[in-house]
Amino acid sequence: MTVPDPMQTCDIAIIGGGAAGVLTAIGVLRGARGELRVVLVEPQLPLGRGVAYATRRPEHLLNVPAGKMSGFPDQPDDFLDYLVAHDALPGTGRDALAQAFVARHHYAAYLRQRLQEAVDASPARLDVRAARVHALQRHADGLLLQLDAGPPLRAAAVALCSGNALRPLPARGAGTVPPGKRIEAWDYDAVQDVAASADVAIVGSGLSMADCVASLAASGHRGQVHVLSRHALLPLPHASGAAADYDPGPLLAMGLRQRMRALRRHAADAARRGIPWQSVMERIRPLGQALWQSLSFDDQRRFLRHVVRYWDVHRHRIAAPVHAQLLELRRQGRLHLHRGRLETTIAEGACVRLGALDPRRQPFQIDAHCVVNATGVEMRAQAMRNPLLQQLLGSGIARPGPHGIGLDSADDGSLLDADGVAEPRIQVVGSLRIGRLWESLAIPELRGQAAQAAVRLLPPQA
Repeated sequence: MTVPDPMQTCDIAIIGGGAAGVLTAIGVLRGARGELRVVLVEPQLPLGRGVAYATRRPEHLLNVPAGKMSGFPDQPDDFLDYLVAHDALPGTGRDALAQAFVARHHYAAYLRQRLQEAVDASPARLDVRAARVHALQRHADGLLLQLDAGPPLRAAAVALCSGNALRPLPARGAGTVPPGKRIEAWDYDAVQDVAASADVAIVGSGLSMADCVASLAASGHRGQVHVLSRHALLPLPHASGAAADYDPGPLLAMGLRQRMRALRRHAADAARRGIPWQSVMERIRPLGQALWQSLSFDDQRRFLRHVVRYWDVHRHRIAAPVHAQLLELRRQGRLHLHRGRLETTIAEGACVRLGALDPRRQPFQIDAHCVVNATGVEMRAQAMRNPLLQQLLGSGIARPGPHGIGLDSADDGSLLDADGVAEPRIQVVGSLRIGRLWESLAIPELRGQAAQAAVRLLPPQA
């Protein structure tokens, strides 16, 4: 692919070049039956990296075995085929490779190759514009996109695949901490450059924290690592074992409390039979969206208030070697887990002082040479610091999703405006649908949504 001169008009515009955008582009290119103009708008090239796959670090592993990571619903072994063809893990047989947690940079390369293959085989033309969309206006003859670089782009249909945003550091004074002492966990190069002897404070104890600790360890870090979070729960590992055989269907008719009790019973029963609790969670994996949508609004709110962090550590698990590394660092006395709410972050000389409140609201502090923001994905569209989302919400073209999470969308993926009216010319793919679907971040959801969006975006004659 080449990056051509900006185009003025196109049939389909795809906003976002991470996994969701690339998979949508592939679906459109594969589905096209005639000449079409497709423009993918993404400020950070190369394509396919996004947040999850931007890392080049070999210690940053996929959180799902390779055999389950195909980008296409109708080709379940496609990622595995790619790894075998490229000898990604030399000396590893296909069956073992299917169970392996490979480095995430392989996935970005996989997406780009499959995109290039789709470009080569399609009668449609894909152009890439290295820009950011700042605004979108609806007109009878199309959708007008205002970009921060180059002329506007008019499209007949748009896929909104803008991806994830990092939550800001939730502390007074955070903005006054200078660069180098305040690091974003997704800035992988900055994490790698932390001095080996520095004491590090990491705010957040989820997947981004695990990445950060893995990078520090791989870089020879010798200092102390302090992890601060409200629940002080580390990610839990995947485990091998027999599959759970209970019927998850009755969960859909239960309220939140009943479901939690039922899952605990199933986990206890599995343990008595030597089956890991992870197998119990795997059994409900295909029902993730249905489980969320069948909860009442009040139960969804209770889930977000009381259950979500416990759900996350059981649902979004990490590779066993990464979990073992965290436990070993704790055993060595180099990784310290603190439960509390961050209140202040202040730079003092060569250090950063974090002020926090423990569960009894008693103050305590952590001193370190730098602080890493690993608070995870921002779910509130209004807080994402994305000019396009702000404009869509402010103009009434979009409205927040349930509980203020993401953007609201119809069952078919169409964007809903402030009055709840669907705009079929704008298809939403990925994390922006989390408020409506909850499960909308992982590849199984992205590949399904991307395939469906491609069908809806293609004009009938294409």
